[in-house]
Amino acid sequence: MKITVKDCLELDVFRNCKIVAGKRNLENGVRTVSVMDAADVDTAVANNGVREQIVLTSFYAMKNDSLKQAQTVKGLAACGIAALVVFHVKDMEGVDYEQTIEIAEAMGTPLIFIPEESDYGYADVIEQVMDKLLLGATFNNNLINNTIYHLLDFEKHKTFQAAIKEAAVSNDFQIGLISKDFNPILVVETRNNVTVADAIRILQKKSSGEAGAMYSMTNLNGVITYWGAVNIGDEKYFLLIVDNDDRYSSVEITKLAEIIELAMGMWKYTPERDVKAEFIKALIRGNKSLAYSLKDAMGIKADSILSVFYAKGVNTSDARKKMASYEERSGNEVLSIQDGVETYGLVLLDKPKDEHSGTKFSCIELYDSLKELGKGVRIFHTTGIDGLEGAGDGFRLISETWTLVESVFPFKRVFSKYEMVLVSNCINIQVQGGYIKKNYLDLLEAFNKEMGENKAKQLLETLETFVIDAGMNSGKTSQFMGIHTNTVQYRLKKINEVLGADITGNRVIPGLTIALALKRLEKVIN
Repeated sequence: MKITVKDCLELDVFRNCKIVAGKRNLENGVRTVSVMDAADVDTAVANNGVREQIVLTSFYAMKNDSLKQAQTVKGLAACGIAALVVFHVKDMEGVDYEQTIEIAEAMGTPLIFIPEESDYGYADVIEQVMDKLLLGATFNNNLINNTIYHLLDFEKHKTFQAAIKEAAVSNDFQIGLISKDFNPILVVETRNNVTVADAIRILQKKSSGEAGAMYSMTNLNGVITYWGAVNIGDEKYFLLIVDNDDRYSSVEITKLAEIIELAMGMWKYTPERDVKAEFIKALIRGNKSLAYSLKDAMGIKADSILSVFYAKGVNTSDARKKMASYEERSGNEVLSIQDGVETYGLVLLDKPKDEHSGTKFSCIELYDSLKELGKGVRIFHTTGIDGLEGAGDGFRLISETWTLVESVFPFKRVFSKYEMVLVSNCINIQVQGGYIKKNYLDLLEAFNKEMGENKAKQLLETLETFVIDAGMNSGKTSQFMGIHTNTVQYRLKKINEVLGADITGNRVIPGLTIALALKRLEKVIN
């Protein structure tokens, strides 16, 4: 049962209070209570402008400044506070607060005066209001009783899924049981304006991956949604509850969640397998026959896979926010699973919002945004997939090369199939050894033959940086090496002379790139 300002005014602490403005909105809901002691308007609004919050103050820090008080009330009202309670008021007729009362009345915010002679202070109000919020109607309400009735009706219902669906329809809430990888396992939707899928996306943005005993609340397009952790067997899940009409308090929702969790045990409910997670794991393992069968169970088309990826350092709430924002912006879907600090996933073409959404470039933009989360982030992706076979091959390429590709490209944080294919070829050449390997490494032997060791090392380092790290950009080369651009130009000219070829030539660069990558790879392997 939702607690209102009117309910709170029945408490002892408000016995001698006076409502001087906003009487028409005493049915405002109350969720929290806070104390305001800021000396300026911006700080007051920033710290206390919380929707459905009762704000307590004496305006001590704004004493004798009626304009600042009025501006503060206007700012708090715009944030949707439940009511403003002013303590230690000498003149209960409000002569000293005339401008403040006018603003509160115009904004429709209940303004309540506590007389100076009152024995109650902030702590008393906070204690009694919080008791009201926490205890409420002591759960003797239709939500709990009706839900229990449906969940324990073993004669009518054959499964837990059927029982919880009727309870949700009867009490106008929605639920979603979500895997730890944020994939839906059980969904009961009773409204179309806000879906559980929408709620999952918000959960990804707000969740740190942990949930406390009290369910966390968020506002989803005006619809209140709660989420918290539940354990079924040895597995952890998230339980989402959508309060369609904002009828229930957070304590009632927490109690509802406890009842649902108990009912799962009584029904011996076993969550269905996380098909999406199994699908990704099948592709990673190269089990394409299983992937094909799971694809059909998921109802997706093989040609809808835009990209597969493996990442380190993105198992964070910030990363989930970026992925959820990408889904909203593009219309595509990001499926992922977590394994410690490692993340595996794929991008599915769903319902693109524009022509750009369905292209490879939209995936690359996602990965580029994720790399900005920190220097420790590494992302390996194969984008531009040829069906299910291509997705499996993409994961295989990643698994075969990711441990070494960083050594070849130390300045990169996002690695595409082009870098990984190059490293894969170098690995094969390294393993085979013999004549082919010697041919490539011989391309660099001129440096050791024609000049001293230090000079040869200097020119080779410049060549490596120019070709592999800087994308043949002399300006970036100077930045990476910490030397002047003129120095880079001089060395590149000298390198051309030593090799007897223009290193930027179309016929020269392929073999030279492999030779330089092999050279770096040898340092790691040997």
